Amino acid sequence: MEPFKVHIIGCGSALPTLHHSASSQVVEIRGKMFMVDCGEGTQIQLRRSRIHFHKIIAVFISHLHGDHCFGLPGMISTFGMTGRTAPLHIYAPSELGPMLKSGIDFFCKGLEFEVIFHPIDTTQSLTIYEDRSLTIRTIPLDHRIPCTGFLFREKPGLPHIRREMIDFYNIPLSQINNIKNGMDWHTPTGETIPYTKLTTSPNHVRSYAYCSDTRYMPQLHELIKGINTLYHESTYTSDYVARAAQYFHSTASQAATVARDAQVGKLILGHYSARYNDETPLLNEARQIFANTHLADEEKSFDI
Repeated sequence: MEPFKVHIIGCGSALPTLHHSASSQVVEIRGKMFMVDCGEGTQIQLRRSRIHFHKIIAVFISHLHGDHCFGLPGMISTFGMTGRTAPLHIYAPSELGPMLKSGIDFFCKGLEFEVIFHPIDTTQSLTIYEDRSLTIRTIPLDHRIPCTGFLFREKPGLPHIRREMIDFYNIPLSQINNIKNGMDWHTPTGETIPYTKLTTSPNHVRSYAYCSDTRYMPQLHELIKGINTLYHESTYTSDYVARAAQYFHSTASQAATVARDAQVGKLILGHYSARYNDETPLLNEARQIFANTHLADEEKSFDI
């Protein structure tokens, strides 16, 4: 099975600390690299994570708070200095478009690659990216400004060929793809061999949801039901539930409640308040509601 991983680049909240970097992740799926959010210092963290700059084909920005997008102009400039030629696609709320263009025109003259901006609607769940192997949809969130999460989902693959059956019936290799796509095999004697007998089930479809800054949304689980892995912001413990609501953030227990109600496989916490030098209280609180909970940390990767 091809890799499907999430690489944590930064998992702190707005106030800079020496413990965590601002929000950013890289989602690796079937050899493609997608960045989600690009807080200040992201390009330094990419170096530390040993992720090659030129492998990132697109950047998805959840909202226009600085801890989620201040790193973008500097990273684009560095991409230019390291000889990038492939286009870079940016998916973000529409207000970023003019600011990004001004920044590139002023600071990044002479880029040898194209930066292609795609405005996104943060109020609806829509497919904003699709290729042969996956789709990426928006997840409307409830924050102080327009904000969206992102749902990465593999497309169903083809069945696997049972090599011993192919050999037994002397089926030509030229027919393998036809059988994978549902064609039965007819032997020279007229016997029909169903394709289901010649194949096994395809790999399970994997999925990952990134839910950044948001106030607790009781209905959120409906959009991410049954996914493999959920990243949900957990800025505070429940001691600060009123503060979380005031600033449109979530507690660890609220993140765990979303994971439980959505019946996800794994929960990753992140976007920690700077008040926590140790995130163990957040982890313990969440695990009381959803046992398979983990803490995000810089340079840590999670298999989906």
